[in-house]
Amino acid sequence: MSDENGDSGALPDVHVRDDRDLWEGRHEGPRAFKLLQGYIWHPRENDLDLAGMLPRELGQDVHLLIDALPQAPFTFFDDGTLSATQQVYQLTVLAIVQPGQDPARMLPGVAALLQTELDSTPQGVGWELMEDLREVGS
Repeated sequence: MSDENGDSGALPDVHVRDDRDLWEGRHEGPRAFKLLQGYIWHPRENDLDLAGMLPRELGQDVHLLIDALPQAPFTFFDDGTLSATQQVYQLTVLAIVQPGQDPARMLPGVAALLQTELDSTPQGVGWELMEDLREVGS
């Protein structure tokens, strides 16, 4: 059945694409993306090697980077604890992303793996992580 303009009412074909190419340009090779970034900490009196406890990789081309900070970039934690009483590390999850691969689609699986690892750390270890999804170097 058609309307007076000859339109049958059928929906046009829907084409879904990743429009990032329009503003970022085409990329031929793999690129590095931060998936998650934040902090992990423990009381200074606990002599823990968090970098040794946690895996260095969370899957193929997904790397967990842990860097000790000389001091926290904040004075207090949300619960009022002085940051000077804690050893604080910056934690970054970095993925090498192949052309056509969407880093946002990797995030849920990687976050779940990391959560399992963090949940297995000793009592007193805390963390705060945020989704990042920025290309390294941009």
